[in-house]
Amino acid sequence: MEEDRKVNKTNCGMLDTVMDFVMPHIDDPKDRDAVSLVCRRWYELDALTRKHITIALCYTTTPERLRRRFSNLESLKLKGKPRAAMFNLIPEDWGGYVSPWINEIARSFNSLKSLHFRRMIVGDSDLELLARARGKNLWDLKLDKCSGFSTDGLLHVTRSCRQLKTLFLEESSITEKDGQWLHELALTNTVLETLNFYMTDLVRVNFEDLELIARNCRSLVSIKINDSELLDLVNFFQVATTLEEFCGGFFNHPPDRYSAVSFPRKVCRLGLSYMGKNEMWIVFPFASMLKKLDLLYALLDTEDHCLLIQRCPNLEILETRNVIGDRGLEVLARSCKRLKRLRIERGADEQGMEDEEGLVSQRGLIALAQGCLELEYIAIYVSDITNASLEYIGANLKNLCDFRLVLLDREEKIADLPLDHGVRALLMGCEKLRRFGLYLRQGGLTDMGLRYIGEYSQNVRWMLLGCVGETDEGLIAFSRGCPNLQKLEMRGCSFSEHALATAVMQLTSLRYLWVQGYRASKDGRDLLRMVRPFWNIELIPPRLVADTDQLGEPIVVEHPAHILAYYSLAGQRTDFPVTVRPLDPESLLTA
Repeated sequence: MEEDRKVNKTNCGMLDTVMDFVMPHIDDPKDRDAVSLVCRRWYELDALTRKHITIALCYTTTPERLRRRFSNLESLKLKGKPRAAMFNLIPEDWGGYVSPWINEIARSFNSLKSLHFRRMIVGDSDLELLARARGKNLWDLKLDKCSGFSTDGLLHVTRSCRQLKTLFLEESSITEKDGQWLHELALTNTVLETLNFYMTDLVRVNFEDLELIARNCRSLVSIKINDSELLDLVNFFQVATTLEEFCGGFFNHPPDRYSAVSFPRKVCRLGLSYMGKNEMWIVFPFASMLKKLDLLYALLDTEDHCLLIQRCPNLEILETRNVIGDRGLEVLARSCKRLKRLRIERGADEQGMEDEEGLVSQRGLIALAQGCLELEYIAIYVSDITNASLEYIGANLKNLCDFRLVLLDREEKIADLPLDHGVRALLMGCEKLRRFGLYLRQGGLTDMGLRYIGEYSQNVRWMLLGCVGETDEGLIAFSRGCPNLQKLEMRGCSFSEHALATAVMQLTSLRYLWVQGYRASKDGRDLLRMVRPFWNIELIPPRLVADTDQLGEPIVVEHPAHILAYYSLAGQRTDFPVTVRPLDPESLLTA
C-alpha cells in the first residue's frame, strides 16, 4: 500500500512537470477551461500562462477579479453593449463604460500588449490614462463600434503609443476636432501594420500624413480609411509598396481621370465606395489576385456584379448587397471555388425594388451550395426560400461554421413555409456549425421546427431566432436540446415569461439571454422561475424611437420590451439608466 502511494505521488509529480511544458501551448479557451478544473495545480498553471481572454459582456466580472486570476495577460478583448445596440434596439445610455477597466489596466497588467474594446463607451480621459500608463508597451488598440471619445483622445494615443502595430477604429462614433492625431501618428510611428478608421466621421485627413505613414512604416499591410477621393491617394499608392488591403476610396471625377491611379502590386483585399459601372475597369488588371472584395457601398447592379466576380477566381471573402441577385450568386458559384465567407446585406432601397434581378432566393442558395463547397460563413438576406435550398446546404457545405439567414418581410407569399424539414437537414448535415441565426416571418417555423433546432444543434454556442415557433410548447421542446448553447438572442417570438424562464433553466450551458418582444406579465412574477445565484436579470420597458419610413419621412416607432439576463460574478450592476431596471425578486415576492 505504501509503495502504491509512492508510485502515485511520483506519477502525479511527473504529470505536473509535463503540464508545465504543455499548458503554454494549449490555445483553445474551452480546452483550457476544462484543464483548469482538473486540480488546483493545473488551475494555477492556467492562471499563470493564459495570454488572451475574451469577456463577452463587461458586467459578467470585475477588473479586480480578472487581475487576481490572470495577472500575466498579454491580450484582452472586452465587449460592452449587447449586439442589439448596433440596430438601435438598446437605449444609448444602457451602459458599457470602459473606465473601471482602464483604471485597473493602468495599475496592473504589466504584460498587456493588445486591447480590443467592442461596443463600449470610451472617454478621452480613458485614452489619456491608457496612453500614459501603457503607451510604451501597447502594440494593438482596437476601439470597435465604440463611442464617447474625440480626436483629442486619439492624439494622446498616437503621441504616446509609438509601438502601435494596429490602430482600429472602424464604425466608432468619434467627435472630430482636427486631424492632429493622424499627423502625430505619421511623425512618431515606424512599425504600424494596420490602420483602420473606416465608417467613421473622420474626414480631416491630410493625404501627406498618409504618405508619410507609408514611407516610415515599411510593414504597413492594411489601411481602411473614410471615404477619400482616389485621385488624392495617387502618391500614397506609389509609396505603400507593402500594402495588401485597401478600403474606403471613392470616385468623384470622369472615369478617364483615374488612369493615373495604380494600386500597389500586393493588394489582394479591396473595398471601393461608390464604384459604378464606368469605374470597374480600374479593378480588372489585378482582379485575379483578389482574395477579399467589399462591395457593400459600391453602385453596381446585378450585371456589374457578374462581370466583376467572374474575373476573381481566387476570391475567399465577398461582402455585398442583395442587388447581386440570384444570377450573381450563380456566377459566384461557377467562378469562385475557394470562397470561404459570404455576407449579403439588405440594400437600402430594397423595399422599393421592382427589379427581380436584384433579389436573392433559393435559386442563388442552391447554386452556392453546389459550387462553393469550402464555405465556412454565410450571412444572407433572402426574399424567397424553400426547404430544398436548406437541404442542399446541409448536404454539401460540410465546413460551414456560421450560418445566418434573414427572410425579408416582403408582400408576396412564400410558397414553401414552414421550413421545418429544411432546417433539420441543414443542422444535421453541417456538424461543424457553432453559430446559427434564423430570422423568418410568422409561419416560417412551427413548434416542430423549433424542436428540431434544439435536437440537432449539438455544437452551436450562439443562436439568434426571430419570428419562429408557434406556442410556448415549441420553446420548451427546443430548450431540452442545445447542450452547448451559451448565448441566445430572440426577437418577435411572443413566448410567455413562464416559458422563457423554464427554457433558461433547461438550457444548462446558457450564459446570456436577450429577448425583445414577448408576452409580459403585469409584474414580472413569472420570471422568478429563472432567478438563481449570479444570474442578473434586467428589464427594458417599451420605448418610442425616431425612425424613417420607406420614403425617408420621419416617423416614430415603438420598440417592444426587452429581457436581458446573464451570469455575473460581479453582482448586480449599479449604473442603470432610468429606462432600465434590474429584476428585484424580493420586491416581487412582497408585492
